[in-house]
Amino acid sequence: MKNRIQTRLTLYITITLLVFALLAGLIFSGLFSRMHLQMAKDDLQNQALVIADTLASVPSTADQSSGGMGNGGHGMGYGMGNMGSMGGRNYTQYLTMLDAMVPGRYWVVDQNLQQLKLGRSQMEVSYQNLPEGSEGLARAALAGETVYSEDYGMFFGSPGITVATPIKLGSGEIIGAVVLNQTISSIRDSQTSVLLILLVSVGAAVVVGFIVACLMARRFTKPLAHMKTAAAKISSDDYQTRTGVSQDDEIGDLALTIDDLAGRLQQASTERERQEQQRKDFISNISHELRTPVTVIRGSLEALHDGVVSDPAKAQDYYRQMLAESTYLERMVNDLLDLAKLQNPEYSMEFEPVDLNQILADVIRSGERLAASKPLTIRYTTSTAAAVFTFQGDYNRLRQMFLIVLDNAIKFSPPESTVDVRLEGGASLYTVSIADEGPGMSDEEKQHIFDRFSAQKSEQNKSGTGLGLSIASEIARRHGIRIDVESSPGKGSTFRFRVPGADTRAATAEL
Repeated sequence: MKNRIQTRLTLYITITLLVFALLAGLIFSGLFSRMHLQMAKDDLQNQALVIADTLASVPSTADQSSGGMGNGGHGMGYGMGNMGSMGGRNYTQYLTMLDAMVPGRYWVVDQNLQQLKLGRSQMEVSYQNLPEGSEGLARAALAGETVYSEDYGMFFGSPGITVATPIKLGSGEIIGAVVLNQTISSIRDSQTSVLLILLVSVGAAVVVGFIVACLMARRFTKPLAHMKTAAAKISSDDYQTRTGVSQDDEIGDLALTIDDLAGRLQQASTERERQEQQRKDFISNISHELRTPVTVIRGSLEALHDGVVSDPAKAQDYYRQMLAESTYLERMVNDLLDLAKLQNPEYSMEFEPVDLNQILADVIRSGERLAASKPLTIRYTTSTAAAVFTFQGDYNRLRQMFLIVLDNAIKFSPPESTVDVRLEGGASLYTVSIADEGPGMSDEEKQHIFDRFSAQKSEQNKSGTGLGLSIASEIARRHGIRIDVESSPGKGSTFRFRVPGADTRAATAEL
């Protein structure tokens, strides 16, 4: 995967750079050609204007010999020395200078298009032998315009650009025209050189771009390779692995998400192992808890069935023992059913506005009957005498939760002692505390009091199933109530319930 992405990225970046370089080269070449052609035209026009101004500034001569241009209009039959006058002026000296100074070809034409001087020591040519279309160019110049042409010059074997400009005297009179020509091949030579340099530059840019593209693609795909390796390890149940990628971009966000996923999977795996261990412990514990009463009941039944016990009084003891064990079994089964219901996310409680003061009063009435046999005193106080402590909850389950803790306080409290029940708090938080004067618990015991089958092995708790506080903890969790325990050996125990007050209802969706 890494190689394919790296290859594609390299090709994409290289092709992009190549296309960009070619487009830039074409645009630059076109602009350069246009600019160079325009510069050639402007330079040729300046030369034509300078030549025209120079010829216009030549003074007239009084020599009206028969060799002049005014005799009969037959100037084309004269030699180079005599054809150099126009309008009473002798241009031979200046035309000779132009032969050496003007790099291109030039012509000087009079007003009647009757004279043409071809530079560079070429032969004298009549106007009728010029290429087709030259008449319009010359006439436009004699009419006072400066004109251009890009095809005039085919007479000389190669295309070129031509400019024609009038020869004006100081008075404004036009006595002739100057026509300059420059072949396009010289312009194209410059363009070819520039284009060659441009192509070399494009090639170098492509090579450099390819190297840069490889480096960029490698840098882009390297974190992807790390993430692929991490994902493969995660799929192999190695949830402690991490990508090791730290970037402030979308790839970094993806790596962070993978790391977060690995962390969550690790937590889930740890929780799953814990629950699996709890399940095994639960099966082991319940097997142990059921073995004793079942063994007692079976042994008693076998003794009665086989006639081993014949004394009626002793038989009654066996019956009482079996009844007590069956009662214990019934209580354990009921507790297990309650715990299974409360731990089932689909089990719903009947939430409604309830008064904690009323619930605790009901719990204390039931507790007083349990405490009468010791005897001991249950003392109930509230922070306000006639306060109403409103809470959204399930009345019966809340009563069961408080009664479980109160029953434990009564069981572990010595005779003639006092169990304090107190309700206090405001609109946002209520606190219910149940304190006894029993033997208390060590720190190690407090860590496991809400675990299933963690009942203390004592005379006071010989009938306990070890599921009561687990049930109370599940009820508190479903209501959003927090239970804190304070206890130390020899100083009793205090259970505090932190209850959301007023109209707050437990968020059962998350529980």
